[in-house]
Amino acid sequence: MSRFLFIDVGAGTMDILYYDDSDLLSYKAVVKSPVRHLAEKAAAIPGNLVVTGVEMGGGAISNVLQQRAQNHKVVMSISSSATIHHNTDRVRASGIQIVEDDAAEKLKKDPEYSHFLLGDLELNRLKQIVDAFGVPFDFDVVGVCAQDHGVPPTGVSHLDFRHNTFRKVLDKTPFPHAMLYEGEDVPPTMNRLSSIASIARKIPSKEIYVMDSGMAAIAGAAMDPSARSKKNILVMDVATSHTLGAALIGDEIAGFFEYHTKDITRERMERLMVDLAEGRLNHDQILKEGGHGACIRKTFGFDSTEAIIATGPKRKMLAGSSLPIRFGAPFGDNMMTGALGLLESIRRAKGLEPGSYL
Repeated sequence: MSRFLFIDVGAGTMDILYYDDSDLLSYKAVVKSPVRHLAEKAAAIPGNLVVTGVEMGGGAISNVLQQRAQNHKVVMSISSSATIHHNTDRVRASGIQIVEDDAAEKLKKDPEYSHFLLGDLELNRLKQIVDAFGVPFDFDVVGVCAQDHGVPPTGVSHLDFRHNTFRKVLDKTPFPHAMLYEGEDVPPTMNRLSSIASIARKIPSKEIYVMDSGMAAIAGAAMDPSARSKKNILVMDVATSHTLGAALIGDEIAGFFEYHTKDITRERMERLMVDLAEGRLNHDQILKEGGHGACIRKTFGFDSTEAIIATGPKRKMLAGSSLPIRFGAPFGDNMMTGALGLLESIRRAKGLEPGSYL
């Protein structure tokens, strides 16, 4: 195993790491996220749209398509419509027409429509970025992470479903790499990661892995040099759209919580981190506050915390905190937290020798 490509698909940025373990060379790029890039491309196309592809992160691209449907025809394939919502009735209520995938493919030839393709990985764009690294677009391992809420059964909150899914996995194997999946083995309820895997299989690579970006961020932040010699650590990843806090005992996840970044403040984050270490967080209470939820497995007490690591593109909000926060740089780069988490998770899942991430 030698040539690795890791891609962290976020709401604001897409963070890319090429790593060759034969000579320990690495190349990095932080570029505009697929959802923002595609939203700008879609907004620039006039008139009616027929949309194909697969589920990807929503946000900006969902807004563009729903706004377009107010004045023009927007037809989406069933597979791509999950980007807007998994409930097709809610998608139709926004004025968007949904058709079978085959019917959408036929509409691509209709001059009345411009075609638009959805997906978290734009292969031509990705190849251009890698080509700029000066390395072949051919790999031994490709890993991709993104946040996936999953597809819950009718009547179940997607937030409850996400955290129940995590708890079930972590109760059996309480480490971040337990949420790493080979491309062919993604649970069917994790539709976004399945969609990413289906595109990633078109990349020349011997192995494909996908992972939830929250778990990848935990694994990556824990690799910060200031945390490696510690046992009880707290990590925070303040990303563009979502903020995550986690407690680890060694490499084991003791607990974690998630919030929308726009709803969090430095003071609230401080209280959450203390309560996380003390085991006082409650999933239902976090939901009532507007958060994404929490999962508590074990506690070690805040006074026993040996390191607090903050990563993420919006971690500046934690500046001036009363907590002894260290602004982490796993693999020498704050923005490579998720990508390094993929690397470390694959290493652990495959039982490879520890690497040096200094």
